[in-house]
Order: sequence, then C-alpha cells, then structure tokens
Amino acid sequence: MSTASNAAPSAAELHAAFPDERVTHSHVQDVDLPGGAGRFALLTLDNGEDHTRPSTLGPASLTELGLVLDRLRTRAEAGEIVGIGVTGKPFVFAVGADLKGVATITERDHALVIGRLGHQVLGRLHGMPVPTFAFTNGVALGGGVEIGLHCDYRTLSSGVPALALPECFLGLVPGWGGCTLLPRLVGPELALKVILEGPLSNNRMLTGPQAFGLGMADALFEPAAFLEDSLRWAAGVISGEVTVERAPASHDESAWEAAVSAAKQLVDEKTGGAAPAPYRALELVRAARTASREEGFAAEEEALADLLMSDELRAGLYAFDLVQRHAKRPAGAPDRSRARPVTKVGVVGAGLMASQLALLFVRRLKVPVVLTDLDQQRVDQGVAWVHAEIDKLVEKGRLGGDGGNRLRALVSGSTSTESFADADLVIEAVFEELSVKQQVFAEVEQVVSPDCVLATNTSSLSVSAMAAGLRHPERVVGLHFFNPVAVMPLLEVIRGDRTDDATLATGFAAGKALRKSCVLVKDSPSFVVNRLLGRFMAEVGRIVDEGTPLEVADRAFAGLAPMPPFVLIGLVGPTIALHNTETLHEAFPERFPVPESLRRVVAAGKRRYYTQEAGRPRLDPEVVELLPEPVPPVVLHEPQVRDQVLEALAEEARLMLDEGVVASARELDLAMLTGAGFSFWNGGLTPLLDRIGVAERVTGSRFLPGGVASVPPAAAG
Repeated sequence: MSTASNAAPSAAELHAAFPDERVTHSHVQDVDLPGGAGRFALLTLDNGEDHTRPSTLGPASLTELGLVLDRLRTRAEAGEIVGIGVTGKPFVFAVGADLKGVATITERDHALVIGRLGHQVLGRLHGMPVPTFAFTNGVALGGGVEIGLHCDYRTLSSGVPALALPECFLGLVPGWGGCTLLPRLVGPELALKVILEGPLSNNRMLTGPQAFGLGMADALFEPAAFLEDSLRWAAGVISGEVTVERAPASHDESAWEAAVSAAKQLVDEKTGGAAPAPYRALELVRAARTASREEGFAAEEEALADLLMSDELRAGLYAFDLVQRHAKRPAGAPDRSRARPVTKVGVVGAGLMASQLALLFVRRLKVPVVLTDLDQQRVDQGVAWVHAEIDKLVEKGRLGGDGGNRLRALVSGSTSTESFADADLVIEAVFEELSVKQQVFAEVEQVVSPDCVLATNTSSLSVSAMAAGLRHPERVVGLHFFNPVAVMPLLEVIRGDRTDDATLATGFAAGKALRKSCVLVKDSPSFVVNRLLGRFMAEVGRIVDEGTPLEVADRAFAGLAPMPPFVLIGLVGPTIALHNTETLHEAFPERFPVPESLRRVVAAGKRRYYTQEAGRPRLDPEVVELLPEPVPPVVLHEPQVRDQVLEALAEEARLMLDEGVVASARELDLAMLTGAGFSFWNGGLTPLLDRIGVAERVTGSRFLPGGVASVPPAAAG
C-alpha cells in the first residue's frame, strides 16, 4: 500500500503488520457482588505468560477486547449485568502497545489506524449502560493506564510498583486518550507531571500510592485482598452506598496556560527542542481544555501517526530493544555453562563504592559478603553503612523483617585478607592507582583458591597490567560498575589479555544475577563510557579554554546528555574527571587534551562548578575567576559547540569500533544508554550521529544501516 493511499488498511493488513504479536486475551467471569448488588462482569487481561512477559495491546489483542466489550454492552442493555470491571493477571495490569510490532510499521496509514483502533476499543468502556471500573492490580504503563482513564471508576493496589505514561521517553505521546482525558481528571499541572516530567526524568514512574495521591484513582487497597476489596467497593458504588468524590479539575484558561508554559520550560531544558514528542504532548494537553472528546482523540491519532513515522521514535524503539532484549544476550559472552558458582564474595575496600558493591552482591546473590580495609574503624564504617541501607529497605517495605535480618547476618568485615580464603569472587574497589591495585591482587592471590575470580572495578586502568605479575592472570576480569551502583544498569565486563573463558563467563553470570546490562569490552583505556565521555569533556574543555563562556557550552547539550557537561563533572568530581582525562591523554595525546580550566579547578580544591541559589544552579564566581582568558578569545554559539563535540564523538566512536573495543555500534549505544543516561529518542549515540549526517561527514559512512534506528528509507521516501 502506498503511503499516499486514502484507503484505510483492513484488519487483516493491520494484523499482518504485527506477525509476532503475543495476543493478550480478554477473559470474562461473572461475579455476584456482595450485599446483593447484582451480577458483575469481571474482565481479566492475560497473555498466558508469567509476570516477566507483561500483557501488551497489539491489533489482535485490541480487536478481541473490542468484541468482548461489544458482547458485554449487549448483556448490559439486556439487564444481565450491573457493572463491568477490568483487571490484569497477577502482578500486571497491562503495559500498552506492542512496541515490537510498532517497529514493523512502514506506512503512515497503518500508524494512523493504530491510534484509531485504540480509541475505538478503549472508548467502548466509556458510556456503557452500566458503570465501568478499572481494578489496577499491578504494573500499568501507557495503554494500560489509558484503559483506566476510559472507565467510570478506578481502584489501585498499594503494591503497584510502576504506573506511568512513558511514551515521551521513547518518542511518542499517550495517544489512546492519555493527553485528552488525564488533564480533565486531575488538572493540567498534575497531568503534565505524569505525561512529561516523569518520562523526561530518566523515565521515572509512579507507585500505586503516588498515583492515588495525584487523583488518578478513586480508591486504594492493599494487595493481599485487592480484588475482593475492589469488588466490594464497586458494589457500594453501584448500590449507592459509596459516594465517589473527586476534586474538580480546573478549566481556567490562565491556570491551564500557566501549567503548559511551565512544562514547556522543562521540556526545553531537557530536550533543547531536539525531541518532537514532548512538544506534541504539550499541544494536545493545551487543546484538551476546550476540545470535545472526539476532537481530542482525532488530534492524538494524527500526532501518533506523525511520531510513529519519525526517526526519533524509531531510535527510541531501537534503544528499547537494546535494553530489553539485546542486553539479555551479550555479544561475545562465553557459554554460561562455563561459569563457576559464586557462594561467597570478598570486597577489597570499605569506602562508599566498595560498600555499595557489597550491598548489591548481598541483596542479589544472597551469599556471604566480607569487606576488608586497612584499619578496623574503616571496616566497621563500611559494614555499618551496608546494614543501615538494609534497614532502610525494610522500613520502606522492600524487604521483610526476616529478610533484612538474614542479609545483615551475611555481611561482615575484616582487616585481614585471610577472610577471603573460601571466597569464589573477590572484587577490589580501592584507589584508582595501578600499583595499588597490583599490590592488592598480589596479596589476595596468596590466600584464595586457584579457581577464585579476581575482579577489578577500575574505571580506566589496564586489566591486563593488573594481572601481569600474578601466578594466575587468567582469573582476572574487569567488572566496571557505575555510580550509584544500585541505580545505574550498566556493567562493563573487561577481558584482559589472558582472561580465560571460565573467568569471563563467571563475570557475566554474576552481572546477570546482579540484574545489570552487561557489555563485553576490550581491555583499552577507559573502556567505553568513560572514553566517550572523556572525549566529550576534553572537547568541551578545549572550547571553554579557547574563550567560549562555560554557560554557553553547558546549554549546547540539552537533549543529548542527561545533564550539562560541567554539572556532570560536579557530580562525578573534578578530581576523578581529571584522572580519567589524564589517563586518556597519556594513551591518545592528540585527541584528549587536558583542559587547563579543569587543572585549575582541581588545584583550587573546587568540588563543583555551580552553586545553588534560590533552588536554581548558579555558576560559582570563584570558578569563573579560574577560567583561562585567551587573547583573542574564540567564542562559539551553542549550535557550533554541539556540532564540534558531536564530530569529535563520531570520530572516537568509529575508532573504538575499528579497534574492536566493543563488538558493534549496538553495544556502544547500549553502554551510553545504560551507563551515561543518553536519551532514548537519540537511540544512545550512533543513531543521532547518523540522523544529522555527522557520521558520514566525519567518518565517511553511517554507523547503522538505514531503517535499523530510523524510518526505513522506502517509508521515509
């Protein structure tokens, strides 16, 4: 079918566009409500898989749901049922559109029909002859949330771990009613927090109680008896014994415009205008104040069709696939059968990084973990920190009391490496100095078994050099975690020159058990993320040293990096940033200059570039005094800064791939998404470099074939 065709695709054509859809079925069970309130139709969404494969809503799933709702309307009209409720399988309500299938769409006609089908089906829940209820028992994302918005009433389980409209994170909008209905329910300000602020803040999601607090549901029940309590509550609503009171959403034009204006400022700061989806969402929310339901839905459909055929959405889907699927099959990892069991872990060091590692290992592996350091006070502080963090998990309800006691009992400390004698894996997290790490491994090797894996958390040093003087260098592997350890998903697994397959397989197995996204990396200076960020920072530092105001350089990267570069330096610490830059300068002096401004900031003992003033960042005047004053200055504008830095990143990425630092551009992008927080709508890094032509201009070719992380060439034409 041509993209210019006026004929809407048939249902068969639409289903054919989603050949691998795992159909979510709509199972109906009649329930006699308590108190004699009548017979109630309970519809359960279930794709037949466990909670690790959430129920999605592809064309076949929506079509079935529509047919079931039509039958229920007929029954309601005949007086057979007094209400309809929708719930999900255990732990999952529904997670929206089938994103894997969306990536196969190559025609705008199909994209437009996806939006229409969602409205037509979910819209059946509105205006039924009997009240409709959404009983959100578990994870609800995107279209799952929109199911609830179409219903007359909503209950939420307090145990729901994630509820969100994450579409703008990927490059879409909530287009099955979200942008039209949510602001009318809770008001534009709160709606925009869900539609924009959460997705643009690293896809932050709400818990059940948080969503209830925003007014997204009428009742909140504990998970143990959630369905029973929801049915009892629904019976009260139907019988008139329960009166549902909701705070009226404002339709005042000035209040509405103020909310949209404030949200636009956030979008500008987060995206720099580089992502179209958040701006389309703003337009839809603004229009929702006066648009009819039909007009709002039609506008959502047009926005969905445009965005589904955009490169930003395709890059977002590419990124989603990397994180959700590709990361589960790390390129180059040895067969998992080669991995050795890990029944005890040793951590060398008891500082903050080492303590974070200890907490992660004990939480995920549930095996004994022992920390060592030079003196007992530091050991005690490290163990106490881990115990305190476990206590916090118990207080928050993320661990039971008995579970917390068991984990605390597994964590111990010592000043002697003898405590590692029966460990299967020992990881060092000491000062980033090669000689120090070599000494640590030499001491540990004296007491551990020949099969014990020795891992280093180095962020930049040579794993091979650390292992060179050992009796068994084949047992050494790099496991580079990112800070904060509990939050950052990436684990760079570094193979030294003599690392054997069993050691490497054990590293990958541990990473999987720790729920990290593992990327195999060649032993090379600063590995993947820190090398690319190092090139980024070196180039930005050069630009500032040559005369461009620091604030201008910081503003140039909205929508590319998760935060401005000099804010990032303040987060990781100028001293660490300088160390990484010097390491890279030693390896590649012509591409990694050490910025004079960074040297001066470290020498002056400054820990960050910005101070806080009235809740807003302000460039520290003392830092300004430290900046070089070149004569004559070379002052660049924001687009020039961005272009120059992206050209440097394109060059570095190509060199890294040519050197075999990682297997392909996919691994490079996965690392930048999960280790550096680069934007999903850019696909990480290489799709952006391809999209804007920098890749071909600098390196002579694209990083990815057309259509992999962009609209297929035929569709784009």
